Amino acid sequence: MLRRRNLFQERYAKFENELRNEILTGSIPPGEFILPENTLSQKYGLSRVSVRKVLAALVEEGLIEKIAGKGNRVKPPSDQVERTVIHLYWFSGSYEIPIIEHLIRQYESLHPFIRVELTLLPQSEYTSSLVQMIDKGFPVDLFVVSDFHFRQFHQLNRTDLLDPYLPESLDPGRDSYPILFDMFKDGGEQKVVPLFFSPVVLAYNQRMFEEAGLDPRQAVESWDSFLETAKRCTQDLNYDGKTDRFGFCFSTSANRWPIFMLQNGGSIMKPDRSRSVFSSPATVEALKFCVDLMYKHHVSPVYLHGSRNSAEHLFLMDRVAMVLTTYYYMNEFRQSDFAWNVLPVPAGGRKVSLLLGSGVGINRHSANPTLVRRFVDFLASKEAQTTAKQMGCTIPMLRSVAEDDQWLTDGIHPRNYNVFREVLPYSVPMSSLNLSQQEMDAIWQDLNLLWANMESPEQATKRIEQWLNDQLEKKTT
Repeated sequence: MLRRRNLFQERYAKFENELRNEILTGSIPPGEFILPENTLSQKYGLSRVSVRKVLAALVEEGLIEKIAGKGNRVKPPSDQVERTVIHLYWFSGSYEIPIIEHLIRQYESLHPFIRVELTLLPQSEYTSSLVQMIDKGFPVDLFVVSDFHFRQFHQLNRTDLLDPYLPESLDPGRDSYPILFDMFKDGGEQKVVPLFFSPVVLAYNQRMFEEAGLDPRQAVESWDSFLETAKRCTQDLNYDGKTDRFGFCFSTSANRWPIFMLQNGGSIMKPDRSRSVFSSPATVEALKFCVDLMYKHHVSPVYLHGSRNSAEHLFLMDRVAMVLTTYYYMNEFRQSDFAWNVLPVPAGGRKVSLLLGSGVGINRHSANPTLVRRFVDFLASKEAQTTAKQMGCTIPMLRSVAEDDQWLTDGIHPRNYNVFREVLPYSVPMSSLNLSQQEMDAIWQDLNLLWANMESPEQATKRIEQWLNDQLEKKTT
């Protein structure tokens, strides 16, 4: 008897939840009639009395209305109907905030019973704040997760908070770029649904190139041609002994300088993380090239960058000809008063660039998992991805949208926007450095002595290598 009772409760709850979710998600839009009572009774194995009880509850909630002689119709929401809230979190400073706000308005207009509440958290403590809020039971349904934040979740050993999900209609190999999805997997599970991505590319000032008589493609084919170009664009315009324009601005950002090391065949850790090999000749040579840009060739400003985007700031001020940057940051370049474009990063011994990505993760403990997944489906849809591309430089995850030139707009997208297609095949994620986010942060700080020319590349790499190996030894003892 108890088992029969449990089976009835399961069928009853399934019917109630599925019908409510179909209404809330817009699968049955306002004004449309739901299936007849006898059809619902057969479909869910319930008596018509039970079906009517569920329908009466939905009438009471204001979701449906009974039309005499016709059946039950989804009711257009009124001000009195309390919308179901999806709690979405984003980090402040994200270039996608205007895009996500626009997409929320789109979604709410299509799903009048849903309200998406967007909350911004400080960027500096974003991941730890999310973990604390979820642990304390705050209403958190889903949140933006960049590859940086995903590494932080790993560092905190809290990837368990992310509900594995991949939209049924989405095939990474067919519809997107598999490497984006691999960036957000843990134990073979898709923990984050990618939405946007960017390889690191080279942005250049078109006027400065033209004044120097440079052909863009030939100007940065190799480190040698890149250096020569930087020299030709470095100028003292009023001959007062001060450089008014630099050919390049070197960035100390953790997703910029490693490109030179990787291109030269250098690395920080062995693939199996058995020990650090940071002081290898290939790495030392690459770092010497970086330092020489500032202190020997004088084609880059010499100072410690207080911000990881200081190089881009100088580029926006029309004071440097070239910077390494991402499609994310290019959203800032729309404010510039000069023409700019993008190229692949100059190649050293081999072609390599770094790849960044971002998407949305679902809280495993969300109170409305079905509704949240439908919203994620929308964000990954062609409609939403197209809107994102129209509004900014960030590359949408869907291949059909990312590679469709009809959505490119002068003043928003660079003329060589599609250079990402050339760079992506040889771009690697930051995880290829085989470092934890904590180790990356420590190295970023410790390299300041090198960038300030207070240590040689040999001294800096040996010191950091020893520290890394000491840390590894502590973990094994």
